[in-house]
Amino acid sequence: MDIEVYNVYSKYLKEKFGEKVYKLPISLPLTCPNRDGSIGTGGCIFCGEEGGSFENLPNTLSVREQVEKNKAYISKRYNAKKFISYFQSFTNTYLPLEDFKKNIEESIVEDVVGISVSTRPDCIGDEYLEYLSYVKNKYSLEITVELGLQTVNYHTLKKINRGHTLAEFIDGVLRCKKYGIRTCAHLILNLPWDNMDDVVENAKILSALKVDEVKLHALYIVDGTVMGDMYKRGELKLITKEEYQERVISFLEYLDENIVIQRIIGRAPEENSLFVNWNESWWKIRDEIVDEMKKRKSWQGIKSKKQLKKQVE
Repeated sequence: MDIEVYNVYSKYLKEKFGEKVYKLPISLPLTCPNRDGSIGTGGCIFCGEEGGSFENLPNTLSVREQVEKNKAYISKRYNAKKFISYFQSFTNTYLPLEDFKKNIEESIVEDVVGISVSTRPDCIGDEYLEYLSYVKNKYSLEITVELGLQTVNYHTLKKINRGHTLAEFIDGVLRCKKYGIRTCAHLILNLPWDNMDDVVENAKILSALKVDEVKLHALYIVDGTVMGDMYKRGELKLITKEEYQERVISFLEYLDENIVIQRIIGRAPEENSLFVNWNESWWKIRDEIVDEMKKRKSWQGIKSKKQLKKQVE
């Protein structure tokens, strides 16, 4: 299927590295400052015990063991030859610097062309970025820091107990840019307290900051979380699948055309979940969004400031 209505991540990687590139997920027994009491307890109200990952190898394995096992499996299954080591769950820079360095070094094996590090925007210090810049230059790797924002609406950020504001996200992006590190912003477009104005503002702010990549999620609700309890008590009003699709389309239309889209909806675990993607497959929802954009003759950036300026000229 031709999905050129937005700047697709897999196509970006293929053009940059000459062939398809696969991520090697890495899970570590970590926490975050929003769980251990440094800035809060309990974590985000939607976050389960596994953090942002659910299909990883056991985190009791070393980084090198996880990379090698995943690489062997994916190489055999997909005939893959190039990889990105992906530190996926929790706050990977919320570690002593020497431990962080050791993890990064263990993730660099043959045929790894990049490293992605998932973290909070308030947990990315200069010393960590300086080291990532060193690794980038020494090994000729593409380094991306994935920053969990979820929304630009500071009222919603408080409600979901993020423990940081938009200001920390902006600071994190600017810090990464100073060291030549790529940035990827994570957003949840159907948080119960956000509306379409917030969706458009998300796109405008990320465009103004010139983030490199975006990863969109649909909210899924995990049993045993604060949000799970709210859902069971009927305290949350979730938008429909069609409304989510409208939000994605509007977001893309206002987003700078050069920003790479890692995904427009994510996979989610059904086990222990109370709500996942309206009980439909993620790829079906994605395909419907693409088909609707084609029908409207719409594309990423059509309503962005840059595109409007081109039309006036």
